[in-house]
Amino acid sequence: MAVGKIIFYEDRNFQGRSYETSSDCPELTSYLSRCNSCRVESGLFVVYEKPNFTGHQMLVRRGEYPDNQHLMGMSMSDCIRSSRMVPMHRGTFRMKIYEKENFGGQMHELVDDCDNMMDRFRMSDCQSCSVVEGHWLMFEQPGYRGKMLYLRPGEYRNPREMGMSGMTRFSSIRRITDSC
Repeated sequence: MAVGKIIFYEDRNFQGRSYETSSDCPELTSYLSRCNSCRVESGLFVVYEKPNFTGHQMLVRRGEYPDNQHLMGMSMSDCIRSSRMVPMHRGTFRMKIYEKENFGGQMHELVDDCDNMMDRFRMSDCQSCSVVEGHWLMFEQPGYRGKMLYLRPGEYRNPREMGMSGMTRFSSIRRITDSC
C-alpha cells in the first residue's frame, strides 16, 4: 500500500522551517510555530484550521499549496493546525444516513456519490450516519460545494460527533477515490 507524504512550511511559498509526515498530526504547532503552506508529495490528506482535526477542512492531493488563504478560503485562519492522512480504500463503499440523531427517522444507504440529497432521497436533513465501508466527504451544498466534512468508518450519533462546527446541513456526499 502506498504511503502518503506531506510537508508543511511555516511561511507562504514553502519558506521557513518545515515538517514532513506520513501520518495524522493532531497539533502542528508541536513542530512549527505556524503553517502557511504545504506540499503533498503523495497520497491524500485532510488539513484542518484548528487542532485535533476540527474547524474548517479541505482535502488536499498531490500538489503544491503556496498560500493557505487561497487553499482554505478567506474564512479560515491563516494557519493549518492539524492534518489527517486519508488511507486509500480499494473495496466497496457503504454509508447509512439518518434524518434524526441516534440513527432515528428516515434512513438511506449509499454505495455511490450523491450530488443532491433532497432530489435523490427527499431528505432535507442528516443528523446521524454510519460509515460502514470506505471514506467519504459530506458537503454543505449540492454538487459537492461549500464547506466539507471528512468521515472515516465509524458511527456518528449526532452532528457534533460528525464534526459539524458551523455547518447546519449536508446536501451532497462523495466517496473518496483516486479520482474524486
